[in-house]
Amino acid sequence: MMEERTMKKHILSLAILLAAGGYAFGQTVYLSEIKVTNREVTKTADRQANVSMELNLDELDMKRQHSLRLTPVILSADGSQEAELPPVVINGKVRDRVQQRVETLDHVRLNPDAIAVVRRKNGSEQTVEYTASVPFKRWMIGGNIQLRGQVIGCALCNEGGETATTGDIFPPMNPTYYKPFIAPKEEVVKRRSETRAAHIQFRQDSHRIDPNYLNNRSELDSVHHSIEVVKDNDDLTITGIYVTGYASPEGKFDYNMNLSERRAKAFTEYVKKDMENIDPAIYHVAWKGEDWEGLRREVEKRPQLLKQNEVLDIIDNCGGDKDACEEQLKALVPPEIYQRLLNEMYPPVRRNEYRVEYNVRHFTIEEGRKMILSRPDLMSVSEIQQVADSYGKGTPEYTECLLAGVKGHPTDVTALNNAALALIEANRAAEAAEMLERAPQDGALQNMLGAAYSSMGETAKAEAAFRRAAEAGYTQASDNLNQLLRYNEYMAE
Repeated sequence: MMEERTMKKHILSLAILLAAGGYAFGQTVYLSEIKVTNREVTKTADRQANVSMELNLDELDMKRQHSLRLTPVILSADGSQEAELPPVVINGKVRDRVQQRVETLDHVRLNPDAIAVVRRKNGSEQTVEYTASVPFKRWMIGGNIQLRGQVIGCALCNEGGETATTGDIFPPMNPTYYKPFIAPKEEVVKRRSETRAAHIQFRQDSHRIDPNYLNNRSELDSVHHSIEVVKDNDDLTITGIYVTGYASPEGKFDYNMNLSERRAKAFTEYVKKDMENIDPAIYHVAWKGEDWEGLRREVEKRPQLLKQNEVLDIIDNCGGDKDACEEQLKALVPPEIYQRLLNEMYPPVRRNEYRVEYNVRHFTIEEGRKMILSRPDLMSVSEIQQVADSYGKGTPEYTECLLAGVKGHPTDVTALNNAALALIEANRAAEAAEMLERAPQDGALQNMLGAAYSSMGETAKAEAAFRRAAEAGYTQASDNLNQLLRYNEYMAE
């Protein structure tokens, strides 16, 4: 016992050579004569690192008075962490007798932590089967197993120690998620539209437009300018102007339907005369009467409105008799509720909406490089991709072009998918995730969101995104999810 307490550890580096049937150690004192075969390191269901191997002693020539303490050690890839497994003790003939005599006389175990104590019979075939486990730790991934030998010799002298590496364990798992580039489809005809509202003030029971009444001049100038900007742009060709009239619930339903018709037609005729060089045939007029949906939006904007929920309930449960619903609003107590509706929330829904539809010509790559900085919405997603490709995939300009494309086409699945992919490949996964969280709930985009979160190490969010993608019918997301679950289990301690 005293000799084991006073022995010094001298660790010598040793390279390992792969031999047929197992690992063979380079020449050292004893480890070069021991072969490790059938070595296997696995992670068990209860998250233990299980090591099993056979120590072939056939070529080991032990001195009679020596004792070799052989300790397997799991070492991290950077050498900063380690975990010892139970040792194996191999004794020469004399040392084995001495240890047995001491244990018998003193009633002690000299190697209580050893998984096995064997006597080496030189010149004979001899194999020690070894199996032991320690709790799995994430740092073990990519590590290796060393065998550390400590030799004790005669007269309590310390013969020194040696180390051999048996090879790597737990190879790093790097899931390869399916996150494809989507080839944009070319727009044969690039159709665009802009919708605006004109709040023209009318005198009571009148549908005549008076430019000098209240703030009508400002509204009409705004309408003129918005159409003229499109008309005067050589890149654009107006194909239609669509006008829709709306009324507030004040008054009778049928009257308001007729009123919205008359005012929509009056507005259209005014614009026709104001924009004389636009073909009158492209104008289209419609009317909707009372706009209860618009009223609801206005009420929601005012959380301080008394009995807001009751007002919303009346609107939501209004059936075919709109006049009866109007009477319910009038009957609310206190009367100030209806007065606020009348003064603040009815006026915004009395309006004409107009939508200008136009076609956009196609741009060359050089034109697109300039256009993408100001009006990416006038470019097709395909044109944007061509401009991005002209800078070279992986360049900062490539990614910025695709992000500009998203600004121009904020709901386009292809634009969003490819911009997110570029961000992930540029190690900007957090930006990709933030962008995709605001995107439409599309299966391909949810799959890309899962890939972004996985790149960030946010495995719980990645799993949720892959599940949503799979539930949306994006079949490849199921494979990504299975990869992620296997990875999570592989990494779990």
